[in-house]
Formats: sequence, structure tokens, C-alpha cells
Amino acid sequence: MTGVAHAGVATTWSAEYEEVLGCLASLITQKVRADTGNRGHMWELMAKYVQILELEESIEQLKVVHVAGTKGKGSTCAFAESILRSCGFRTGLFTSPHLMDVRERFRLDGMDISEEKFIRYFWWCWNKLKDKTRDDIPMPPYFRFLALLAFKIFSDEQVKAPVVCGITSLGYDHMKILGNTLGEIAGEKAGILKKGVPAFTVPQPEEAMSVLIRRASELGVSLGVVNPLDPQKLEDQPLGLHGEHQYMNAGLAVALANTWLERQGHFDRIQPKDSVRTPKRVPCQISSLKDCQVLFLQGRAQIVPDPQVISENDKDSSSNLVFYLDGAHSPESMEMCARWFTQVTNNDGNEPDFLGQPHAGRNVRKILLFNCMSVRDPQRLLPRLLDTCAQNGLHFEQALFVPNQSQYNKLGSLASPPSKREQIDLSWQLTLQRLWESLPHSNQGLNGANSNRTSLVFESLPLAMKWLRETAQQNQSTQLQVKVYICYSFSNFLSNVSQL
Repeated sequence: MTGVAHAGVATTWSAEYEEVLGCLASLITQKVRADTGNRGHMWELMAKYVQILELEESIEQLKVVHVAGTKGKGSTCAFAESILRSCGFRTGLFTSPHLMDVRERFRLDGMDISEEKFIRYFWWCWNKLKDKTRDDIPMPPYFRFLALLAFKIFSDEQVKAPVVCGITSLGYDHMKILGNTLGEIAGEKAGILKKGVPAFTVPQPEEAMSVLIRRASELGVSLGVVNPLDPQKLEDQPLGLHGEHQYMNAGLAVALANTWLERQGHFDRIQPKDSVRTPKRVPCQISSLKDCQVLFLQGRAQIVPDPQVISENDKDSSSNLVFYLDGAHSPESMEMCARWFTQVTNNDGNEPDFLGQPHAGRNVRKILLFNCMSVRDPQRLLPRLLDTCAQNGLHFEQALFVPNQSQYNKLGSLASPPSKREQIDLSWQLTLQRLWESLPHSNQGLNGANSNRTSLVFESLPLAMKWLRETAQQNQSTQLQVKVYICYSFSNFLSNVSQL
């Protein structure tokens, strides 16, 4: 069964937490990561920040499960954390990006860190850095500050995990920083490998795999190649995160978790009679894997029916407007997103409705709600999305394009609209629209309409949501199935579902 999430009530934060979010927002730079003016290449600054925060000894004590890769990092870490937590261990998880609240990046024992703890640790780090930074050692930018904050949180909370490394599926992303070939990208990702520390990866393209193997050999690292989990080993029950690619991520997570158990001597937690075996012949307890089946991450293969648009013709009161959320930042990931969307919407109309019950016999219209940042190459993303959908018999009738800033440029919930309407630069969205119109699958038309009606550009996400709701209410016999492509700055989508 596909997971269904319901839009909730908008979060209200304390005034002090709003102040914290304002401070964090001041660390966000508009420069791209590859810009040397962003000082992103000055890794020695990170060591100086650690010294200022007096975290050197704490970090040495903090053994981490370190995961790199292009795709599946967050899912793999979440699976591994779930398995280890189910074995009774105290866990900490640091991932990015967040969807609604920055505290989602910091999990203690499977739960987002509390607002109270986050505020306390934030001010401790913020005040120390503010007192000691200067022109040659400026305040760390946003992501580095959050990484330092994670070190502080996990060391003080006495989160312990042994060292083991994992590299997920590699592909083309961040090419201005990592390189233009898979070999160059693999060389950068292999930077997490450490002498004497076991490491695992998944099947990779030959160009990437050869680099990983060579680097592992240079360091004397045992590099295991892990196959996807066999669904039959899970008694044919789906994973908590949906999509075929998640079995690969879960397989890697199993290897990482097993190494944790093995290196810590917790052989009593392993039951060979119910085990999945990786190529390294490390058994995994199936009872632990059951936690992978209830795992949930917002924005990952997530279905969000709109509770404000209920069909008047449906006795079960199902929603006339359903959003299918997933994210991708590489062509390979986009293909996985498209395959998941076609699977759950082409299932003879039997995917879960707003109340979790299947509906059938209703007309449907497929709409794409798309946004990506200008550092991405839409000519590598949009064609892969449309081709994969077309191969599975799915065609979008319309595409909507919105800008990155979907409401206001402040992180907190108390952000107010500007006193006067600002001019919004839609040049990038218009570029995306022109690309869409030039692609072969976009000429299907809206119910036979000509191609110039197959796409629209909106000044904001709320305006796009308003149009979708009005369209759904005007077409009671048709359900709108909206594929939402989420990029990093598209983080308040769910709040728009609940607020509008």
C-alpha cells in the first residue's frame, strides 16, 4: 500500500525560535557553491570553527556512519538509523535538506530534536562563533553552521555509532564542484573512505566503480558491493519509502547496520535463520528490517490529498485534488520519481484516496507542478521525466511553473508580506516553460487543446495552488493528480496545502 499523508495545521513557533530562524537566514548566501567568493573551497576554515567551539575532542569520540553519493543518501541513512534504533541503540541522524522545519535535519532516537533543545544548542554555538570570528575567519555559511551544530548536539546527547562508510548510487550532479565525468565525481565521493574503516557501495557504472575500487585499495579499505533487498525476504511487504530504488538504498542500509552490530560485538542481535546476506556474508536480522517498512520521510514518494477539495459526487468524500510529492536533482533520480508516479497512478485508478480507501471509475487529469533552481540543467531533467512517463503510458495534460520563493524570503512562520508588491523575476520559469513547449510529449494538449494551453507560469506557489483548487472544484467528475517536483527551496509546499 502506498503511504498517504494528510495536510496538517500550520506550525506556530515561539518568538525565540523565530529569532533563531532569523539568525540562520542571515547565514544564507546567494552565491552558488562553486563560487570561490563563497569560501566553500576553504576547508581549513571548518577546522578553525571546530576549535572555536572546542569540539575537537568530542568529534574524535563521536564515531559516525558516513554516507556519500549522488542519490539515496537521506533514505539510506534513515533506513540504517531505523534498524539500529530498533535494536535498542541511541541514535542521531543528520540529513539535508529539510522540508518544513530546520529541526527535521537533526533527529535523536528517530524524533526531530525538540524546539527547546535546538534553541539551547543554537545559541551556544552562535554566541561562541560571533565572539571569535573576524574578517579572515567570517561566520560560517548556512550549511557549515548546521554541520557544526550537529556535532555539538550529538556529542552532548551522547549519541554513539561506530565508523562505517557507505556510498550510494552515483550520477551527474554538482558538476561545477565535483567534475564533469562519473570518474571525477566518484573520486570526490570516495573522499569519505578512511584507512581501516569498512565501506560499502551499491552497483555503479563501470567508470565510477573502478575509481572507488582503486581508492579503496590505496587506503587498504574493504569495499563491499551490496545488492538490493529481496522483497520476498520482507514477506512481500513494501518498504516505508516507496519506489523500486528504495530496495537498493535499504540494502546498503542493512550492510551498514550489520557492520555496526558486528564491530560492536552484538552478535546476540543477529539471527542467521531469518537473515538476508550481503556479498560480505553479513547476516541481518529480519525483525530489524520491519522498521524499514514503517519508515516515513516527508516529501519522499508522499501522497498528499487536499482536504479542501472534496468531490460532491463521491459518497466516500475523496479528494478531487491529490498531490504526489517526490524530489530529484539528477536525470537518474528523475527517472525513479517518474516510475513511482506512473506506478501509483496507473494502477487502474485504485490508489488510496483522501480517507485511505481506494476509488475507481473516476476521470483523472495528470498535471505537473515543477520548479528547479537555475543551477540545475532542466534539459537533462524534464526530457527524462517525460520520456519515462510516456514509456509507461502516462502523459501530462498541463505543466505549471512557479518560482523558488513561494511566499516570503524568511525562514520563520511569522514572516509577513512586504508592504508593497515586489516585482518577481520569472525569467527562469519562462525558460522552463519554453523548454516544456518544445518537448514532443507536451503537444498532447489539454483535452485536445492546442499546445499553447499546456503550460502556465505563476508568480508564486500560493497562486498556483489557488488555480488548482478552483479547477478541481469546477470539474467535480475529474480528479486532478498533480506530480510535484520538489527542489531544495520548495520547502513550504505542505504549509500551502494546509493554509490556503
